[in-house]
Amino acid sequence: MKKIVSYIWPLTKKIQSKINGTLEITWMNGKKVLDSETANYSYGSLQRILDYGLSKIYFDSKSSILLLGMGGGSVIDTLRNRYKHIGHITAVEIDPIIIQLAKDEFDIAENKELSIISDDALDFVSNCKNSFDLIIIDLFIDLKVPIEFYQISFWDQLTKLIKPKGNLLFNAGIQLNDDSDIQLLITNYSKKIEFQLHSNVHGTNTLLIGRKK
Repeated sequence: MKKIVSYIWPLTKKIQSKINGTLEITWMNGKKVLDSETANYSYGSLQRILDYGLSKIYFDSKSSILLLGMGGGSVIDTLRNRYKHIGHITAVEIDPIIIQLAKDEFDIAENKELSIISDDALDFVSNCKNSFDLIIIDLFIDLKVPIEFYQISFWDQLTKLIKPKGNLLFNAGIQLNDDSDIQLLITNYSKKIEFQLHSNVHGTNTLLIGRKK
């Protein structure tokens, strides 16, 4: 019934999170989306933006993938259904409320091909011993990527986790007026990684795509 009514009038449920503030689950035009008060977190514009980034990367259907910032799991949905990915995904999400919403509202459940880890991405990357064919970094609090995820200390650890010829996709900001932090990353890691910078994706986001040499 909610799905039918949503074609006429959006239906919204609000949930409070200590980390992300007010979260909203909204039925709109027959689909559910997860938003913060000012930004889409899953299954809306964000899904289309990350789909654009994935379309610029070659990765095998059995690639091992690390997702830093799971949200409601829309990129997992895209990987499985649009790109027919059947390999293992490790999804890291700091907010336990969002993990529960992903399970309850969007049917994102752990199985043998999906591990969901409740952790800070900084701590996870620092302690991780595995390597991956593709790393997706989508670490927003509302409209901002916390500054620590642009820093060299984080990227030094992150780049070690990418397999040779592996890829990364960094959702690096929304409507950026200054991309100097991103340019510094490109300069510092250009000997290891071949980068492509995509600005104003769908009129809003900046994506940094890289392939390890």
